[in-house]
Amino acid sequence: MADHFDLLLTDTDTAARRGRLRTRHGVVETPIFMPVGTQGTVKALTPQHLEDIGAQIILGNTYHLNLRPGSDLVRDMGGLHTFMGWDKPILTDSGGFQVFSLAKLRKLKEDGIEFQSHLDGRTCFLGPKEVMTIQANLGSDIAMVIDECPPWPCERDACAAAVARSERWARQCRDIAVECGFLARGHHVFGIVQGSTFDDLRREAAEALAALDLPGYAVGGVSVGEPEPEMLKQVGATTPHLPADKPRYTMGLGTPPQLLKMVALGVDMFDCVLPSRVARNGLVFTPDGPLNLRNERFRSDASPIVEGLGNYTCRNFTRAYLRHLVLAEEMLAGTLLTLHNLHFYLDLMAQARAHLEAGDYGAWHRSWIERYEAGLHRAR
Repeated sequence: MADHFDLLLTDTDTAARRGRLRTRHGVVETPIFMPVGTQGTVKALTPQHLEDIGAQIILGNTYHLNLRPGSDLVRDMGGLHTFMGWDKPILTDSGGFQVFSLAKLRKLKEDGIEFQSHLDGRTCFLGPKEVMTIQANLGSDIAMVIDECPPWPCERDACAAAVARSERWARQCRDIAVECGFLARGHHVFGIVQGSTFDDLRREAAEALAALDLPGYAVGGVSVGEPEPEMLKQVGATTPHLPADKPRYTMGLGTPPQLLKMVALGVDMFDCVLPSRVARNGLVFTPDGPLNLRNERFRSDASPIVEGLGNYTCRNFTRAYLRHLVLAEEMLAGTLLTLHNLHFYLDLMAQARAHLEAGDYGAWHRSWIERYEAGLHRAR
């Protein structure tokens, strides 16, 4: 068993796991959802808001924070925890995905990626040395390796080349983390399994990364345009080949039912911008599916978003008032709805942990998904 991760139990009906991850800034109970604070802030919320809704760990981004304000500045200000006023764990993405999705021009090289900043067009470079230096400057509790995320659809030969390159970069990231003392100081480095829709490449990538004996592993390259069944298939094709005694993280997704389905496939950690992004447009999550508060039917609705849910928004405000804020484009709308949506996700993971401990996760998660999806059909 890894000394930083305890696998407390595995569900008898599914592959779901209950775990406990130790980091330099505290313990994370899994399965867990990580609110996304890409640029050193979870949009519309303060660190106290995050504390109040039970956030255990948040996510920052190497690409964005290095471009602005710069990782050297963050280091000189005491690291990202001090800079943003958050004293719990932080995971930082390496920036590889952002290079491929945001950079104006990019050139893939064997030692990294040269690209033009989406902010000002200046030429930048990210390779294993750069991403590990940046994340050390940020003081990340969990640093992700740099990888090449293949597009969807993707030709097999191109995908195989991306898998091989990602494994080389992961090995270099690990070696750098060892040489500079990053791992010895208690920081963690997670590898990222690529392979697109090719099950055998996923397996090869997972086994090669597992041989590096990294502190944790992520399923990458999913939710990049493929249909949901294919996405879930690839998560399910990857997790069995990852070490059971290390945490498993699926990057950048998803909806509430998708999270529960991936927990059932053996995933421990998740992040996604969805709950905060849609909140700023007036969409909120409930056990009976999402609600668009812009709709006229909520104009005089005196009920909370979710009856009995203990966040500040649900305790104090009606759907009618929240709809008014959304339509009036008041800044408070973004705060109150983001607060609710992130709490909804965090509470869902807390329920998952409780049902894993109770031994009925399989039946519970199927029932929960059935209710949620029935609400989606009624809303159509």
